[in-house]
Amino acid sequence: MNKQKAILLQIAVWAMLLLAPLSFAGHGNGVSLRQFLLMSVSPLLMMMVFYLNFLWLTPKYLIKGDKKFYWLINIILCVGLGILLHVWMSYAHDLLDDMRVSRQKPTTLQMALFIMRDIFNLALSATIATTILLSQRWYKSEEARLEAETARTEAELRNLRNQISPHFLLNTLNNIYALTSFDSERAQDAIQQLSKMLRHMLYDNQQEEVEWEKEVQFLESYVNLMKIRLPQNVDVTFTAQHPAPVTVAPLLFISLVENAFKHGVSPTEPSFIHICLEADEQHICCDIKNSNHPKSQQDRSGHGIGLQQVQRRLDLSYPGRYTWEQSLSPDGQTYQSKIDITLRPSPIN
Repeated sequence: MNKQKAILLQIAVWAMLLLAPLSFAGHGNGVSLRQFLLMSVSPLLMMMVFYLNFLWLTPKYLIKGDKKFYWLINIILCVGLGILLHVWMSYAHDLLDDMRVSRQKPTTLQMALFIMRDIFNLALSATIATTILLSQRWYKSEEARLEAETARTEAELRNLRNQISPHFLLNTLNNIYALTSFDSERAQDAIQQLSKMLRHMLYDNQQEEVEWEKEVQFLESYVNLMKIRLPQNVDVTFTAQHPAPVTVAPLLFISLVENAFKHGVSPTEPSFIHICLEADEQHICCDIKNSNHPKSQQDRSGHGIGLQQVQRRLDLSYPGRYTWEQSLSPDGQTYQSKIDITLRPSPIN
């Protein structure tokens, strides 16, 4: 469709130039076919220069880097055709019946100005042809670049989601393994909770976005699984809202919850983990507060990979539409991680 529009536009422009001699006809005087053909030589030469550049010189020489040949041919073409056009127009004026009477011979300066004018018109045709072709090439190149960038972003998102699953499963299976050694009944309950999460990971993780309610249920199953093996001195709360249907990138917050259990639980000291999930039609918020019990240097498994993945996924899925606040209380006892995502721009007042 765009190609057809371009062809129609070119036909319209050249038709206007070819019919331009008719505008110089005197009122009440017709223009003979011979007069019209003689006066149409100038736009025909401009058309020739245009398509020589558009179809041959620009794509074969300028774009491929042979600029010297491109400029040499164009200079010879415009100057040569400009002089030839001036000679032709002088001859044509002598042939026209209405130009035979008392026509003064132009001066040398006038002849030079006429030649310069014709050369300029021809050079303008060459410039327009080159500009149009280069613009088309740039537009196609930009389209290809954007398509490649989109494909790369989608591939990177899929790769990040695939990386999250093994990392999460490794930690979860370690928890269940530890549980089987002292409470088989709770271990069975843990496996049941894990099966619910695996169902979400296998079927929903492959989508670009999932329903907010399903993602909340997934996180709640994880929290319930973790609570099974926690000591009594750990206060865990999980609150979530289920508003009108909204969607979110799958498995986006699991690394934050996992990090809270990893660094927020002490086997000897009172600990807490408070998880609050909120959503409405415009925003999604994940606010996690936990007691801060840093791991020793020997127990730093993962090296922060999960949080790096969260950052990268936010950048890819919600560029410019999220805030992530990470803070530690002045006494160093409480750590907070809060992500606020804008689902769509706020209405303009």
